[in-house]
Amino acid sequence: MRIAFVGKGGSGKTTLSALFSRHLARSGAPVLAIDGDINQHLAEALGGAEESAPPLGAHLPEIKTLLRGDNPRIPSPEAMIKTTPPGRGSRLLRPLGDDELHTRHVGRAGGVPLMVTGEFDESDLGVACYHSKLGAVELYLGHLLDGPGEYVVVDMTAGADAFASGLFTRFDMTFLVAEPTRKGVSVYRQYRDHAEQFGIRIAVVGNKVTGEDDLLFLKEQVGDDLLTHLVHSPGIRAAEQGRADALTSLEPHNLHALRILRETVDSHPRDWDRLHRHAVEFHLRNVHAWADARTGGDLAAQVDPDYVPGSAALL
Repeated sequence: MRIAFVGKGGSGKTTLSALFSRHLARSGAPVLAIDGDINQHLAEALGGAEESAPPLGAHLPEIKTLLRGDNPRIPSPEAMIKTTPPGRGSRLLRPLGDDELHTRHVGRAGGVPLMVTGEFDESDLGVACYHSKLGAVELYLGHLLDGPGEYVVVDMTAGADAFASGLFTRFDMTFLVAEPTRKGVSVYRQYRDHAEQFGIRIAVVGNKVTGEDDLLFLKEQVGDDLLTHLVHSPGIRAAEQGRADALTSLEPHNLHALRILRETVDSHPRDWDRLHRHAVEFHLRNVHAWADARTGGDLAAQVDPDYVPGSAALL
């Protein structure tokens, strides 16, 4: 199951991504955390990197070569773009498998397997868009065969910037972290309006709640989309500071909120057809907007009309 954490910058989405990932890992569930934010802080929030690995965004050509496999609709890795959907012959991955991508790009932080997109480097400044790095995550999720009880948790870019690519459609559940302020809920309205167009499941997680007034404000602003909330506390402060004991020191209410998040994810079974339909739709949008002109090819032909999405693709 794929889970995205989104929200306004400073809302605490990275902290909650880390707490939720550690909560899953502590239960013994297979979990992979991915830092997809332009500010790469997830490793610190998890408790510090124990084992680093090369960033995905710096190795996009090699990732394309791997995922292309022997798909006859893709003549070369250079012909792949971030939205190229899988088809017959594509290389499909199992979560944390022993394939080249996972072996090379998965490190560990706070006891949790972690992949990172990577930071801007000097050569990127002024000439590159961060979504070019996120393209590696979009391709990865598009070729991933994860199932129930397997979790991929992605800390996304702040604000509504996630809608600049089709990556926002790659998830089973999106948790929007909102502070009890006007600015905190403004991103919710943007996300809600965009997500409704595509049937994207979102739920609001209130954060930094200090009392009944804060909770009432969130309920008034987001209504039934408010799933649960976390209260600001010493345990949350420990998590914000990246302390290794943050989860064990978390208060009962906040631990209960993490359990609600997991129950919500587990209660929404994967819709493979929807995922693949959105993948094809956003690929064709990119093809018509820029990709054909830039590559000089007919990238719409990369869509395999006979491809069966999901676990059946392994048969």
